[in-house]
Order: sequence, then structure tokens, then C-alpha cells
Amino acid sequence: MPKQSAVVPETIGAVVAAATPLPKPTRVFSFPPPRQPTREGRLTQLELGGGGGAARANAWVDSMRASSPTHARAAAVAAATAADGEHAAWLVKHPSALDKFEQIISASQGKQIVMFLDYDGTLSPIVDDPDAAFMSDAMRAAVKKVAKCFPTAIVSGRCRDKVFNFVKLAELYYAGSHGMDIEGPAKASKHAKKGKRVLFQPASEFLPMINEVYQALLEKAKSVPGAKVENNKFCVSVHFRCVDEKSWKLLAEQVNSVLREYPKLTPTQGRKVLEIRPTIKWDKGKALEFLLESLGFADSVDVLPIYIGDDRTDEDAFKVLRERGQGIGILVSKSPKETNASYSLQEPAEVMELLLSLVKWKQQMLKAHSRG
Repeated sequence: MPKQSAVVPETIGAVVAAATPLPKPTRVFSFPPPRQPTREGRLTQLELGGGGGAARANAWVDSMRASSPTHARAAAVAAATAADGEHAAWLVKHPSALDKFEQIISASQGKQIVMFLDYDGTLSPIVDDPDAAFMSDAMRAAVKKVAKCFPTAIVSGRCRDKVFNFVKLAELYYAGSHGMDIEGPAKASKHAKKGKRVLFQPASEFLPMINEVYQALLEKAKSVPGAKVENNKFCVSVHFRCVDEKSWKLLAEQVNSVLREYPKLTPTQGRKVLEIRPTIKWDKGKALEFLLESLGFADSVDVLPIYIGDDRTDEDAFKVLRERGQGIGILVSKSPKETNASYSLQEPAEVMELLLSLVKWKQQMLKAHSRG
């Protein structure tokens, strides 16, 4: 791939250009994608305990506790002064995308912006009941306006059909199950290739296994008050947001007892949720690359992908943008987190403000162009 412009925060008063040329990518979206060598070859924080099932379950609990927003808030309260200093230092590295809007626009000059949006915590607030994570009408209207200006995709851990029912916009691309279930717009779009239907499901062979694990976890979760198991088609989500912390170890042990029989599945973790996924080399970053290729921008220097997300799983996409040396990652978070994103926003309300600002800028550009 030719040299690209890497977008980083303006820490010394200028947008820095990446000088390192990147190799031109080959078409990597073979079917099916390569499988991870073993579960041991893809260690996550959830599996650092090693040894027996009890050790692994204890490691999971430690990870669940560390990633809990309530624990993060408690730690911040306990060391308020230090936390304020840490947050200020973090904002220097990951400044507000609203404060640096002109910098983002400058980076987009002569390029086609392509929008990638997570759903939970980005377009909708995080809620106790995952079935009640509705986006506001105002947010839906903002996303609809964005899709008229730029190719737009929703990239979510949710089942594709489920996230579509939340968003209800047929002109978007949808990548559900952490990118393992991708489909192009059901409605005609000026951004979609004419006559080309995009549909990609790299983990289809795992569907029977996923359904078995879902049924098994449904039964196991009955012994843990507040636990909720969600079938997201190509992954199973075990939500523990409403589980008393004293029961986290029991829940981890129950999940581990099921997964012991399924070495081709691996656990990862999001915001108070354990995600059970196939051990294939596919994630939100791969989904981003696939969608760029589908739109005809795989090797293009004239594209600026913008990815906005709040979850640990969005880091795969942020990392891809950094490795490409091309694009903007924006993390939605009120507290400092280790991230590959360049910019930050605090909450969905700020996401909507940024989306509407991009729409206004694009409309002004089109108006000025028509006058010229």
C-alpha cells in the first residue's frame, strides 16, 4: 500500500505525517479465514490463570473486577487528585475529537470519509438490560444524516439482526457478532457499489457449536441471579452487569465448565460482559478492512476511515487504523484507558454532536463547490 497519512492528536501544534511506507496488502478475506492455532495461542486476560479450571475462573474474576466501571470509579474517588492529573495527561494523548474537529477536517481534505460506529455505549447508553439499549430518535436522525454524506457502517458485538432492529436504518452497512456477520445496505445507497450485494459470514461452520454453548450457558446461568445470556448468532454474550460481585466467581466457574468441552471457542471480555467467540482470526479490525475493500478503498490513499467505539473489542479496529497509518480512531470513555485510538469523546451525546458537525461541514463543502 502507498504511504498514508496517519492522524494523531495535536500534541505539538501540528498533524504529524507518517513517514514509514506500508506494504501493499493482499486480498486477505478468504473463506473461511484462518483459525487461531490453539486457545493457548490466543491468551487473553481471561485466561492468564493457567493451570486448572479453578485457577482460570479466579483469573476471570480478577479481570471482571478490573474492567468494572464501578471499580474504576471507586479507585478514582479514592485518589481524586491523582486521577485528575492522570486524566489530564491522558487527554493530552487522546484529546477530545470535538476540540480537535478542525484537525480532523484538515486530515480529510481530498479524501473520502468512511464512518464506522459501534452501537452500545457509542450510539446508545450502556444500560442494565441489554434488550433495552435503545438509541434516541435524535441519534437515529443524526446517523441517517451521516449516511447521506458518507458510507456508514455499524460494527457491533450484537447479532446483526438485533442491532439492525435497534438502529432501523436500511441504508447502512451492518457488521454484527464482532464483524463475523456482515451485510451491505438493504436500501439503495449512492455509496454502495451498484448491483453488488455484500454478505460475509466467516464463522458459519461454528453456528451449531455456538447454539449448543448458548443452550448450555442458559441452564448454567440460572444458578446466578442477575446473569443474562444472549445469543448473538456467531458469539454468545454472558452479561454480569446485574450480578452481585460476590457471585462473579460462581458465574466464571459455570462458564468455564461449559467451555472446557469446546476448545474451538474462546472467551474475551467487554464492559461487564464475557464474550464466547470462535477461535478464528476475525474481529472488528478485520471487519473494517473487509468493508473498506467492499467499498473499493482497499488500496486507496484517498480514504479516511473514522471509527468510533467504547469497548475493549473496538481496540482491534483502532489498532488496524494505526497499523495502516491511515484513519482516525475515537474512544468513547469518561475515564482514562489504554487505547490505540487517537481521540476521545465522553459519551453518546458527544458522539451525536461530532456526527452532526461532520454533516454540517460536508453540507457547507458541497454548497461551496456548487457555487464554484
